[in-house]
Amino acid sequence: MFFSAAALGFLVSSVAGKVIDVTVGDSTGATTFSPEAVFADVGDQVVFTFHQKNHTATQSSFANPCGPAEGGFDSLFMPVAANQTDNFPTYTITINDTKPVWVFCRQGENTAASHCGKGMVFAVNCPSSGTNSFDNFKAAALKIGADLQASAAAASSTPAATSTDSAADSAYTGPWTTADYGTATIAAAPTESVVTETVSLDTAVWTTTYSSYPGSPDATPSALSGSVIKVVVGGANGELTFTPANVQAKPRDVIQFEFHQKNHTATQSSFAAPCVRLKDTTTGNAIGLDSGFMPVDANATDFPVWNVTVNDTAPLWFYCRQHKPDGSSHCGSGMVFAVNAVEDSPRNFSAFKSLAATLNGTNATGATGTNGSGSGSGNGASAGSMFSVALSFGAAIAAAAVLL
Repeated sequence: MFFSAAALGFLVSSVAGKVIDVTVGDSTGATTFSPEAVFADVGDQVVFTFHQKNHTATQSSFANPCGPAEGGFDSLFMPVAANQTDNFPTYTITINDTKPVWVFCRQGENTAASHCGKGMVFAVNCPSSGTNSFDNFKAAALKIGADLQASAAAASSTPAATSTDSAADSAYTGPWTTADYGTATIAAAPTESVVTETVSLDTAVWTTTYSSYPGSPDATPSALSGSVIKVVVGGANGELTFTPANVQAKPRDVIQFEFHQKNHTATQSSFAAPCVRLKDTTTGNAIGLDSGFMPVDANATDFPVWNVTVNDTAPLWFYCRQHKPDGSSHCGSGMVFAVNAVEDSPRNFSAFKSLAATLNGTNATGATGTNGSGSGSGNGASAGSMFSVALSFGAAIAAAAVLL
C-alpha cells in the first residue's frame, strides 16, 4: 500500500537534495519496502536501510518487475542477524531525473520463494494511476510469484526414480575400472555420443547439440519454460538426506534445492568420486556446481533455496560436503542425490550411494577431500538466500548468488 501525505497516495519530497529513508524488511521478517512508493526531486537521495533477513534493493523495470534492469543499480545482499538492533547496513541512490525508478528484492529470484513474487517491490516517481502505476507494478510482481508457486507445486509431485542396481550389475558385461580414489571396482564410464537434434515443442522449433548417454532420456523439454522439481536438503529432525534423492528431468527443468535444518551443501561430484567436488580432468581445477554451506536455524520456517537448471540429458551427481563432529562425512552417510541416473545400468543411483558409503563411510579406508568431471545449471542461498548456476556437459557455467 502507499504511505501518503497527499491524495495521490505517495510520500512527496518537497525539498531538493533531501534524504528519503526507506526501510527494507523488519524485525518480524516482513518482505516489504516501507514506504513502498515515494516522489523525489532531482538531487534527492533515497537511503535504503536493511533490517532482518537478507534482502537487496535492485533496479528492475515496469515490464519485468522481478528481474534486474540491464545496467541498473544493485545493493547486493545485505544479511542482518535476527538479534541486531542498530548499525543496520544502508545503500543510497541519488535521483538524477524525474523518470520512474523501479526496485525489487532479488532474494529467491525465479523461485517459489521469491521475495519480489510476494510483493517486495518499491518505486520512485511512478504514476499514481494509469497503466504504469505502482499498483499495476506490484500486481505484476505478485502474478510472477503466483506462477512460480504454482509451477513448484505441480512439480513437487514428480515421482522419484527407482533403482535396479543388482539386476543391472548382474547383466553388465562391459569393462570395469576402479574409483577415482580408494580401491573399489566400478563399471567403466559409458561412451557418450555428441548428438545434434531438431526439437519441436508447441510452436517452437530449435536445433540443439548435446552429449547423449546410453539410456538417457529424450532431449525434448517438458515445457518451454521447463518444470521445477523441488528437493528438500536435510530436515527438521537432522536428517542427512536429499528428498527425493533421485529424479528424472528434462532439459530446461529446474532442480530447486530447499535447505532445511543443520548446515548442508548441494555440491556436484562424479560417479567415480561421489564425495569429491567435480574437477576438470585436464587442469584439475574444481568446476562442479556448489551451493556453498546453507546454515538453517532449528526453528526456521523460511528456507534458503538454490536452483540448478538441467541443460542436457547426461546424469548429474551431487553430495553434501558437510562433516559430523566426529569427522565422518554426510556424503559417506548416504547424503547424495542424482539427476537422470540410468537405472538399468550399473551406474545407477543405488550404486552411486553405495560407492559413497564404501569410499567415505565410517569404515572407509580411502576417503579423500579432492575433486571429481559433468552437466546442468543452477541458482541458490544461505538462510534467507539464493544462488544461480548453469552447467552443460563438460562445462560449469557462471554462478550468480542471490540470497533469500
